[in-house]
Amino acid sequence: MAGLWPLCPAAAEPLIPRAELPGLGEHDARQTVDASAAPWRSLGRVQTELGQRCTGTLIAPDRVLTAAHCLTARRRDQLVQPGSVHFLLGYAAGRFQAHRRVVSFQVGPGFSPAQSGPAGADWAILRLQLPLDAPTLPLRPAAAGDQIVLGGYQQDRPEVIMADNHCQLLQMGRLAGLTVVAHGCAGTRGASGAPLLRDNGNGDWSVAGIAVAASRHQAGGIGVPAQAIRPSDTNRPP
Repeated sequence: MAGLWPLCPAAAEPLIPRAELPGLGEHDARQTVDASAAPWRSLGRVQTELGQRCTGTLIAPDRVLTAAHCLTARRRDQLVQPGSVHFLLGYAAGRFQAHRRVVSFQVGPGFSPAQSGPAGADWAILRLQLPLDAPTLPLRPAAAGDQIVLGGYQQDRPEVIMADNHCQLLQMGRLAGLTVVAHGCAGTRGASGAPLLRDNGNGDWSVAGIAVAASRHQAGGIGVPAQAIRPSDTNRPP
């Protein structure tokens, strides 16, 4: 992924000046949004007991979509144990609507923890210990030109959801033989797994994909489109 940065920070990484963060560009288009309002009320923080922090989306009462590289065990080139992963629904400034432990997960076929990729396989679906009574967002295919929004828990403002509310899917392409989508949304580290959300009108929101890597020197990055994410009942065992 030349010219791109993975978006998942570790807890030990210090906050750094916005100008030094990838994926934002010269003019930061992000704004703080209300985690209790649609569509953000379906989002939460994904965190592991090793300190990884990312963003996840509730796509079914007991399923959360995020990025696979958020589940890697640093220095061991392997995935963490499912039971060490937690989902905090509606996280905002230390408070959250609900907490669930993960019991298993599915990652994209061909995903390598050692390489944190390839980008097109960098997705994961977490199965929660118990279902959540909260709104879910469906996966619907992405198309170049779609108007979207991107929001997540990002390194410079990790306690709130920061979102670019006016951006676009730029083009579909292939990397390492897998389908990816380029987008122009401002989003930096911590936005890994954050949904690329499309407003279909009348309050009907859907997930067109997830963000997995940021451009180094401009707003935007690479995501996995919804049509490349194939949920299965076959999950990684605890």
